[in-house]
Amino acid sequence: MKKLLNTLFVTSEDIYLSLDGENVVANREGKAVARYPLHTLSSIVTFSYAGASPALMGKCAAAQINLSFCTPRGKFLARTCGENNGNVLLRRQQYRAADDPAQSCRIARNMIFGKLYNSRWSLERTRRDHAARVGESLNGASERLQGLLPQVAAETSLESLRGLEGAGATAYFDAFDDMILRDKETFCFRERSRRPPLDAVNAMLSFAYSLLANDCAAALESVGLDAYVGFLHRDRPGRASLALDLMEELRPCMADRFVLTQINTRVVSARDFEKQESGAVSLSDDSRRAFLKNWQEKKQETLTHPYLGEKLQWGMIPYVQALLLSRYLRGDMDAYPPFLWK
Repeated sequence: MKKLLNTLFVTSEDIYLSLDGENVVANREGKAVARYPLHTLSSIVTFSYAGASPALMGKCAAAQINLSFCTPRGKFLARTCGENNGNVLLRRQQYRAADDPAQSCRIARNMIFGKLYNSRWSLERTRRDHAARVGESLNGASERLQGLLPQVAAETSLESLRGLEGAGATAYFDAFDDMILRDKETFCFRERSRRPPLDAVNAMLSFAYSLLANDCAAALESVGLDAYVGFLHRDRPGRASLALDLMEELRPCMADRFVLTQINTRVVSARDFEKQESGAVSLSDDSRRAFLKNWQEKKQETLTHPYLGEKLQWGMIPYVQALLLSRYLRGDMDAYPPFLWK
């Protein structure tokens, strides 16, 4: 458990939350293991199936404390909130910003800046850690990404911003195969293929992106934002556009690096994949379960958040970024700070 930005995140799967006076109490096997004064909290997000007491839910609603329930894997389930907790006002601000191209661009360009920054840092991490194997092969892509950063930071048009994002993605994926350091017969990456994935690398990337998109949607719903109304990705029925926006800056450091680690550390091999008659490639059922297990373990690893300066788990990054976005939309911050991996 960790309290961040006045939000209590309950990450242990066996914690039951209850009310004791003016405190929220975390219980494990009938014993209190921690307690926090409710007046210090603006929201509680629990990833435990154990749940919370009706008394606590009622108290949170009365005190306008957002109480959100997610599965241990991060899927949003439900939210308890008071009548006037500000969520409707937050969403109205979100909708106004989404309808304003200039405001949308101000938010989206920071997210794309984060994406290109983290893409370049991923290349640089590989160069640093495996200099003898990759040599100077990643130099060109890294330099192209570096050159795009000031252009993105100054962009005022959504269409032009999408063009810069596309140029950055091309440079990054052109060099992606050079970050794969073993078994190139099975894990050779030529280009990004989505529907359907046509090789083992794309199959893993698509699955990881699906997991990350779900985490981002759960995070946005938890803080009261509408995951379906985005700034860079525009409205489309059935598409969680804001979740796709939020995950852009997190793709290189959370999803792509996870896939590369699975390959380069020999966690996966050719036998983990199935090929359909259509040419589509997917993880086998057993391999998908192993992938999910490893993904969850990765989310438990810790790092220091570059903006907050606080140590937290990787799995909390989407929730913290969603919270920062909501703070910006409420007018509590001058700009949305993207997650810049270090």
